[in-house]
Amino acid sequence: MKLKQFSPGGLLNLAQLCWFYALNRWRYKKLALGAIVFRPLRIDGAGNISLSKNARVQKYSWLFAKSFDQHPAELIIGEGCAIGDFNHICAVRKVVFGKNVLTANRVYVSDNLHSFEDINTPIMHQPVRFKAEVRIGDGSWLGENVCVIGARIGRNCVIGANAVVTSDIPDYSVAVGAPARVIKRYDHDKKTWVKVN
Repeated sequence: MKLKQFSPGGLLNLAQLCWFYALNRWRYKKLALGAIVFRPLRIDGAGNISLSKNARVQKYSWLFAKSFDQHPAELIIGEGCAIGDFNHICAVRKVVFGKNVLTANRVYVSDNLHSFEDINTPIMHQPVRFKAEVRIGDGSWLGENVCVIGARIGRNCVIGANAVVTSDIPDYSVAVGAPARVIKRYDHDKKTWVKVN
């Protein structure tokens, strides 16, 4: 029996999935059958990471879920998600990908920022600061080099390549730019995508 793989590479066999599950189920908070992480660059805080059924994380990605304060950290990658190569996903409190979210390569998603208020201290020595919980809605697509920092993205959204999302994007929207702005919304009455002025 073979299962479909979302990336160019064709098929992923059941033996590979079972092998990954057997070796890694103890590491993660939740590891559902069919979930797999291919050759990660780094996994920090695996005990705070949940990978749902058929979630796939492609090569050289860095998953991070560690608390910097008294609040617990949690990273949830939903059922059927397809996370591209070289993604960096960082949760100091909570980052959630809904079902069937697709990311291109080199996507950055984070619920935090580096502090920079003290001009007498190098930024690398200043504390990490929680910005806001991140949620990526079911069925959304994040293009190449997208950054999402402390913002929510609704259901079935398209976030264009190189966009920097720092504020919430509503359901059924197309957003582009830095900072990202909505340029189209789906009109359910007209049953088509409509430009936003």
